[in-house]
Amino acid sequence: MNMDERNKKYRPDIEKHPVTGNLQKDSAVLFDLFEGCSDLKYNEIHLGTEHNISCIVAFIETTVENMLLDETVLGKMLNMLCTMEKEEVYLSLEQNSFGVSDMAYFENMEDAINGMLSGAALLLIDGFARAIKVSDKGYPGIGVSETDSEKVARGSNEGFANSIKTNTALIRKRIRSPQLKVKEKKAGVRSNTNISLLYMEGIAPDIVLAEIEKRLEGFEIDGVMDSGVIEQLSEERWLSPFPQFQTTLRPDRAAMCLLEGRVILLCDNSPVALILPTDYNSFIQTSDDYYNRFEIASLGRIIRYLASFFAMTLPGLYLAVTNFHTQILPTTLILSFAAARQGVPFPSVVEVILMELSFELLREAGIRLPGAMGNTIGIVGGLIIGQAAVEANIVSPVVVIVIAFTALCSFAIPNEEFAAAFRILKFFFIGMCAWLGFFGFLIALLAVFLHLASLKSFGIPYLMPFAGADLTNYQDERDSLLRMPLFYLKKRPIFASRRNKTRLRWKE
Repeated sequence: MNMDERNKKYRPDIEKHPVTGNLQKDSAVLFDLFEGCSDLKYNEIHLGTEHNISCIVAFIETTVENMLLDETVLGKMLNMLCTMEKEEVYLSLEQNSFGVSDMAYFENMEDAINGMLSGAALLLIDGFARAIKVSDKGYPGIGVSETDSEKVARGSNEGFANSIKTNTALIRKRIRSPQLKVKEKKAGVRSNTNISLLYMEGIAPDIVLAEIEKRLEGFEIDGVMDSGVIEQLSEERWLSPFPQFQTTLRPDRAAMCLLEGRVILLCDNSPVALILPTDYNSFIQTSDDYYNRFEIASLGRIIRYLASFFAMTLPGLYLAVTNFHTQILPTTLILSFAAARQGVPFPSVVEVILMELSFELLREAGIRLPGAMGNTIGIVGGLIIGQAAVEANIVSPVVVIVIAFTALCSFAIPNEEFAAAFRILKFFFIGMCAWLGFFGFLIALLAVFLHLASLKSFGIPYLMPFAGADLTNYQDERDSLLRMPLFYLKKRPIFASRRNKTRLRWKE
């Protein structure tokens, strides 16, 4: 079999087979495409009072309940068709007089099969030139549960599930407005993964939505198993360590972003929603920033901004000061550092790199180990390794403190993907500071700031509102490093359409 013949067989989008109404021909196409698929189940049923209409009900194993049970929608429909005359059966099918809401008709077999693969039952009826999809229980999956990340002190504890329909419903539950639009798409030539774009009509800019759809249509891939695949293929600056898509596992966070004029991308089989556009400030914010009083929210943000800075720079600063610029430290502190390093055979930069790699290894081990064991290894392992390394004179106690504080700073950043960027850049700062001291620190800091200043997410400056604040008449500065009281936040941020900026007004 040559390449073209293989593509025609395994890529149904190349050639379409129309539904003819001849059950033998239509079912032959179905069975040919699913040759070797033991999880395809089908039943042959005879409809009508005289049982003179042949019908095949095909479905993927475990996705459909017993078809003859009166409790199921499909069972009720088939039971009704068995009590009708032949002409009445076709008329009822044509007019969809069964009151089934999720019932779809298809003109070709490939689209019908894609509908069946979404977890529905497929009906092929002799003499009826359309295939019918009827939804049933669908694929098994994990229901709504509490999210393990993005913990908040106040607010909902619901997290996204693996089902795209469930996730859409969780957002719809919070925004009960017909202005919330949902656009459904497919991604993956062979996986046919369902993708949904959610946005608020009139608030989300049309140009941003068009750019998102353009990027989604700009690639073709075999399969999409998670929203992370779409994120990587749609990023404009893929070499940047900073993510240009924001991720969330929380429906309330996604709903808040929709009201700001942003777009949410949901991917089937993934609990991670993508938020776009985004900026640096959005990664620092949390959901409960808006549920708590402004004093507490502002304090939390200041701590997170400082944490993001020190998670990237602290080990490098330590090397710059201890190796090149000891004169800026008090004499007693210098002597203390020197006493702590007595007996350590390695230079400071080797100490720092060894401890950083050890903590990164512990972090990775904690993620991979199951359940409570993962949490235990992170705490106990860090204590044991740090204490043993100090007693063996491999590293000094000061380095252990610096690395542990750096790890705490990275944990304080709300978004894990955003925190990963600082974990990577931390090694860049270590190298520059070990080479050039404080001068190397300033070069590295300037390089990061220049990169952030040039970075954009779907046309939005990444350093907004610290750069480009005049684009919103300095309104976004009220919700940046400090969160002003809610009655001052009357305008939507830069993400929203200019035609609809007001989000809070007082009634007279």
